[in-house]
Amino acid sequence: MITLYSFPQSRSLRVAWALEELGVEYQCQHVALDKGEGQSAAHLMRHPDGKVPVIEDGEVHLFESAPICRYLAERYGDGSLLPSDPAGRAQVDQWLSFIVTEIEQPLWNQAKHKFALPEDKRVPAILPVCAWEFQRAISALERRFNGQENLVGNTFTLADLFLTHTLSWATSMKHRLPEPLLAYRERHIKRPAMAKAMEKEQAAAKG
Repeated sequence: MITLYSFPQSRSLRVAWALEELGVEYQCQHVALDKGEGQSAAHLMRHPDGKVPVIEDGEVHLFESAPICRYLAERYGDGSLLPSDPAGRAQVDQWLSFIVTEIEQPLWNQAKHKFALPEDKRVPAILPVCAWEFQRAISALERRFNGQENLVGNTFTLADLFLTHTLSWATSMKHRLPEPLLAYRERHIKRPAMAKAMEKEQAAAKG
């Protein structure tokens, strides 16, 4: 069985969501990042920076949400979450790269300088820059997205999963989203697999 090392409301939710969409059996192992458990010797053997997600699937050990989800879809998807044709898969990879490097990056920068970094390392003056960068990335996204159901083709893919999760971070941080993207997020966030993933991570956190 796959083991997912997780922490609620983090990037590990992407992996739990992907596993639920794929119908793959797995167990969540909570890592209490808020109590310093990520820096334990045991967890640093799993993730060199002490973060989540990490998965163990037999002899396969992986960290970082994008390659983990890509691996899961390749191995267990049978056409789910990834298109069957090379061009379609490349388009999903294109969006994954854009989402992680352009849309998520200013959100994570904002989070770091609000609460994640030690207080003496936070730079409040960078927060308006983060907001500007995020809106710039959203404007770029709008040049390719005009309200369609999915980013790639006619089915829900990893690109939609990652974008929905990242837009949820944005709404929790009070960023303004255009109406079509708000509707897109609302549509996909209601998928049953997402609710199951959240429940599983929360249950693991409660022990």
